[in-house]
Order: sequence, then structure tokens, then C-alpha cells
Amino acid sequence: MTDFSKQKLAESYPYYLANKAVFANSDLEVSNKYTGECATKVALADAQVIDKAIAAAEAAQPALNKMPAYERQAILEHCVTRFKERFDELAYALCIEAGKPIKDAQGEVTRLIDTFKIAAEEAVRINGEVIELEITARAKGYSGMSKRVPIGPCSFISPFNFPLNLAAHKVAPAIAAGCAFVLKPASRTPIGSIIIGEILAETNLPEGAFSVLPCSRDGADLFTTDERFKLLSFTGSPDVGWALKAKAGKKPVILELGGNAACVVDHDTDIDDAITRIVFGAYYQSGQSCISVQRVIVHESIYDTFKKAYLEKVSSLVEGDPLDTDTFIGPMIAESEAKRLESWINDAVSKGAKLLCGGKRDGAMLSAAILEDVPVDCDINADEAFGPVSVLSKFSTFDEALASVNNSQFGLQAGIFTRDIYKAHQAWDELEVGGVVIGDVPSWRVDNMPYGGVKESGLGREGIRYAIEDMTELRLMVLRNPKA
Repeated sequence: MTDFSKQKLAESYPYYLANKAVFANSDLEVSNKYTGECATKVALADAQVIDKAIAAAEAAQPALNKMPAYERQAILEHCVTRFKERFDELAYALCIEAGKPIKDAQGEVTRLIDTFKIAAEEAVRINGEVIELEITARAKGYSGMSKRVPIGPCSFISPFNFPLNLAAHKVAPAIAAGCAFVLKPASRTPIGSIIIGEILAETNLPEGAFSVLPCSRDGADLFTTDERFKLLSFTGSPDVGWALKAKAGKKPVILELGGNAACVVDHDTDIDDAITRIVFGAYYQSGQSCISVQRVIVHESIYDTFKKAYLEKVSSLVEGDPLDTDTFIGPMIAESEAKRLESWINDAVSKGAKLLCGGKRDGAMLSAAILEDVPVDCDINADEAFGPVSVLSKFSTFDEALASVNNSQFGLQAGIFTRDIYKAHQAWDELEVGGVVIGDVPSWRVDNMPYGGVKESGLGREGIRYAIEDMTELRLMVLRNPKA
């Protein structure tokens, strides 16, 4: 077992400008999310630095266009090796800067490694196709071929809740595709991205191919508006994401914006199995996941049995120091977020909801909560809670359950516990979401699958191969044979 007492953060961290570490200042304080104390300081970029990074990315793109696939693969493989070597350091940093329980932090580092490994594999299979053009007599003698080429410099804005892996889902496919990029990590959790930058700086990426620039939201306008960027990929809140899209101009925009994911538990379900998975899905990393189980919709015939066992399990979750391996519920990212969610819970109760357990706040800590009888228009039901809470309700018919899932402004993923294959296909056909997970929670994800949502949950798909499609463009060649 790793002794994390021997781990510590550096006193200060640079930003990375055009592949190079720059200790420009110590203006960004990064707090230990459990203690609230300053854990380290990070260099903060201003608009002038961001402009230099974009210019460097634009200048580096021609060299990236010429870089062969095996070299891009080798860069990604180097990252995989170094992430493994620095596994404990990365997990510790994540635990401190994000307040993520150490087991969850170790899980995210594992996924970081997986994501870069998948990207290394995909880097050498970005293929085109031969296209049959002789579809009419006038096309006799013509043939066509297509290939994918890098779209160009990309702008990436990543969130606080998965500071490593959600940055990786932008950075790794960009390297695989041959795109220069400038990454803005979340100001609350920049350290993981900076360590990724440190490792990338060890490679032979062309100078200017990447920059990692923590910066204030006010100073980050160029990430959205600058026309030198050929794509913007943003993960975060819907309000911010849609506002960025409106300002992005002509460039394609990929948005992953979260939701209030639902899980349906049908009458034929193994209740113990469903509860084990739903507790994980609703409360892992303190519910701060865009596909966290927020709405639990249970068949009326098993509702009381489910509720009793679910309540017992959630009430027993261990809360406390994220560095303690027994901890399941750590702090929310900030006390302000815990206060917000506490107010949503209190508002629901004032409108007739029942608080079955939890909901008590101590600073940034909020105990795991379950509510039932929540009016559908309450924030805790209709909006994205993004914290350790779930809402119970019951249904009579499967059609009713699916309608409840769809009664949402969001549509990221949904979980369906049923043994009926016809109901599984009905859910897949009818649910207005990007992904339907049968026999498990919507919180389940593996890093090569297409992942993204509809409605207010965003545009486009992550998952390395699917992200590479967004970061490349089709280029057609038509060949005429005059002797045909």
C-alpha cells in the first residue's frame, strides 16, 4: 500500500508556453480542498501570453502535418510510460487539488493511462477510403480517395472534476491526429494538466505544438474568439458552454456540458446489485460527475424494499479526509458549491420533499443525501446537482419510467436495470440521451466509447476515435483516367 504521507506538491508550478516551462509568477493559489489551506502556487497566464501560445501553435502546425503516425504514436507511448512511473504523484496531486478520495484519484490516473494508450493505438489507424465514383456514364474513368488531415490548432478548456482524464480526452486525440493545441485547465485544479505538460515537454513535439496555460476566466477570451484556432473543445457548465459557442465564430465547437442523469430500476432487478452500483454511481467522488446518478426511478412493486436498503447503504458511507483510504465522500470543490447544493436541498424540503438522510454541511463537506417526493420543477431534480445527492421516485409502467427520464432539459447518459431485452431495446430507441447503459449506472464509462450528449448536455462526442474525427477533416482526391 502506498504511503502518501511521503508525497508532497512542489512549492510552485510553471505554465507551459510553446513546450517550455515558464515560472512567470506565483499568482494562482491552489488550495487543499479538504483543509482549505494553500497547497501550492501556479504561474498564471495573461492575454499576451495566450496570444503568443496561439501564434506558436499556428507556426508549429506545418511540422505536425508532416509528422508520421509512428512518431505521434511514440510520443503518446512515452506519456503512458511516464504516467505509470509518476502514478502516485499524480494521484496525490489530484487528491489535494480536487479533494478527490484517494481511491477515486488512483482510478482517474488509471484512466489517464488508458486514454493515452488508446490514443497511441488510434494514431496509426487514421484511415481514409476508396470511393466508387462511376455511378453514371459521365463519371466513367473517375475514381476517388479520401484521407483525414489535421484540422489545425485547437483550443481546449477542461473542468475541475476530472482534471487529468478530461484534459487527456482533448490532448491525447490531438496528438494522435497531429493538431497543435493550447489547453486552459480549470483554475481550481491546474496541477495535473501542468504535469502532463511537463511530460510532453520531454518529447520531440515541434516547438509550439502545445501550451498549458492556467488563466483567469476574464483573461481567456482568446481561447474562444481567436480565428487562428480551428476547433474549440469545452467541458463544463451549460451556461458557460453555450455562451462560448455563441462567441466562437466559424470554428467547430465541441461541448460536454453535463446533466441530471437518471437510473431506472425495474421490478425484475437484482435489488442488491442495483443498489451497490447506484450508490457508487450517485456518490463516488462526492457526486461531482456530469453522469452522476441524480434521479433514481424505481418500480412501485419494489420501491419500499429498495428504499430501505438504499438508505442503509448511503447512510454508512464514510466521509472525511480524501487521503484516508476508507473515505468515500470527500469535500466538494469549494464551500460555495456545498452551500449551493445545501440550499437546493432545503428548498426542495420547503416545497414538500422528504430528506431521508444526509444534507448536513460543514464547510465544503456535505453529507450524502437522499430525497423523495421532490416536485419535478425543484432545482435538485430539474437542474444539475453536481454533488452527493440523489432523488428517489417510483413508476408503474415502463413507458412512464422512460417518460420520466426524458422529462429533462439534459440528455447525457441513462442507466436501465432490467432483465427484459425488449425493454432494453425500447429504452435505447426512445431515450433522448447520448448513451443508454443496460444493467448498470449512467456513470459508467470506458475511454474508447463514444461519449457525449444531446439537448442541453452538449454537442459532439469524446472517446479517442470519435474525437479524432472532430480534430481532422476529410480531404478528397479525384483521379481521372483519360484512357478509360
